[in-house]
Amino acid sequence: MRKEFTQNGTQALPVWKSALCGVTAGAVAQWLASPADLVKVQIQMEGRRRLMGDAPRVHGAAHAFRQIIQRGGVKGLWKGSIPNVQRAALVNLGDLTTYDTIKHLIMHRLQMPDCHTVHVLASICAGFVAAIMGTPADVVKTRIMNQPTDELGRGLLYRGSVDCLRQTVAKEGFVALYKGFLPCWIRMAPWSLTFWLSFEQIRKMIGASSY
Repeated sequence: MRKEFTQNGTQALPVWKSALCGVTAGAVAQWLASPADLVKVQIQMEGRRRLMGDAPRVHGAAHAFRQIIQRGGVKGLWKGSIPNVQRAALVNLGDLTTYDTIKHLIMHRLQMPDCHTVHVLASICAGFVAAIMGTPADVVKTRIMNQPTDELGRGLLYRGSVDCLRQTVAKEGFVALYKGFLPCWIRMAPWSLTFWLSFEQIRKMIGASSY
């Protein structure tokens, strides 16, 4: 998409074009990966259930897949995919757009070459903005994915992401949407730094132009 918006894919994009690329890439990728993410969330919650003395619902990834399909069919694997896609779109909007914008801004304003220092500064900013954009959607996504369901696989607590968002704000306040922001940022910051440094270096190694 970036190449389609520029002549050779190396020029700085306007913010709205960077945002469009980031949102589209994040949404498509996360929709494809949503079943695996649903299984991951359910397995992660088993530890809490066992600490509370509740009977385990799943015993592993394969068992979780079978249970989800039995309750809601193949379509059940995409339960919570809408908030999942929304979260990924927002995270990538913050990450990709910020990195692209900040990198070229630093190079232009400070007259710096395309180097590791620029990559590190841009990736730090990208990780922070991604955490700000993605944490509310992450809260909504986790609550929808982990809510109990009926025999048809329908959620018993929330009708959808908008209903979950409304209930969360109404019952717990707007600040509740940023529960877990710090660990989210702590996770995203090194991920963003590692990804962008590796991405730029790999492009350089194979002879491609820098991002």
